Amino acid sequence: PNVASAAARVAEARFTRVQTGAALLPSLDGTASASRGTSGFASGAPSGGSASSAGSGSSSLGATTPITTLQAGLQTKWEIDLFGRLRADRDAAVQRERSADAKWHEARVSVAAETANAYFAERACQQQLRVAESDTRSRGETARLTDLSMRAGFTAPADAALARASASDASGRLTQQRAQCAVQRKALVALTGIAETELETRLAAAPAQRALPAVGRIDSVPANAIAQRPDVYAAELGVAAASAEVGSAEAERYPRLTISGNIGRTGFRVSGFRESIETWTVGPVALTVPLLDGGALAANADAAKARYTEAVALYRANVRQAVREVEEALVNLDATDARTGDADAAVQNYQASFNATQARFDSGLASLFELEDARRTLFSAQTARVSLQRERAEAWVALYLSLIHISEPTRLGM
Repeated sequence: PNVASAAARVAEARFTRVQTGAALLPSLDGTASASRGTSGFASGAPSGGSASSAGSGSSSLGATTPITTLQAGLQTKWEIDLFGRLRADRDAAVQRERSADAKWHEARVSVAAETANAYFAERACQQQLRVAESDTRSRGETARLTDLSMRAGFTAPADAALARASASDASGRLTQQRAQCAVQRKALVALTGIAETELETRLAAAPAQRALPAVGRIDSVPANAIAQRPDVYAAELGVAAASAEVGSAEAERYPRLTISGNIGRTGFRVSGFRESIETWTVGPVALTVPLLDGGALAANADAAKARYTEAVALYRANVRQAVREVEEALVNLDATDARTGDADAAVQNYQASFNATQARFDSGLASLFELEDARRTLFSAQTARVSLQRERAEAWVALYLSLIHISEPTRLGM
């Protein structure tokens, strides 16, 4: 829907541009009309008429003749753009159309980035779900063995209760994690428009984790990489359009020159007699000079200048925001890349520690508290690694979103 709305605004801007461009050309209208009527004369009654004729009226209708009148012609009108008002309106409309097209690209990029983030969130959710399933199985097995040991009299009831509580806690987290994954899939269905059953099939066939490119050293980002962003380009075009509108508002305060004319033919048909008359007129040539308007035109020009100032401020804000987003994305990518090795090492070592504690617990050399502490630490490390992988993917999406360019031929020289 966002992309469709942006496309509709592009179409609207295109039609506005055509409309303002047409104002520079003469207008031509065709006219046609037909009418039919009668023409006659009235004759009075004789002065010495009888009483009956006097009673019927003092006059009578004479002979009538039907007349048919046909008219056809062309009328034209043209405003001479003496001070560039119409050209400024056209230029502003052209810039608005280009700006709308850039915003359409921005909508596409935003939807693509939002979909990518939703996809990576769903993949991360599935990884966390597998971690939760493994943790739940481990805790459930510990609770089962501890319960058997308690029944045999080798384990205190408090330890068995602690093991059952830990298993229940893990089961609750697993249920919550499944619900979160289901919600993430609903978000993907809404963003992509793909049926949920088909989406589930595609996700099942896709790899659980996609490898992301390595981050190389980036000393600087060219200014053109920022200028070609759809939002920055749209803001730049907004400045150009506002500048043209200032010129149009200023030209409104000066005289207007309009030329009109017409050419036509009129035909008459009366009792078998036909006659036509051809006419043409050039003019009037009208010069309209604004004299007194209570300051409306001056206020309109000042308002246009204020809008131009606002457009410049918005453009500067867009550029600053673009630079900030690029730099933040690069910093986050660098940081997540540096943290990846530490997260992997933490999971490996915590896993080794848990395995050793599990072996000691099975041999009766470690307490249940030690085992649960090692398990909790391992679970936290595994969860942190999944979160880091998702954070790294989101940083790549942010970099894509902050540097994506538009395919605008006049802009990129293509």
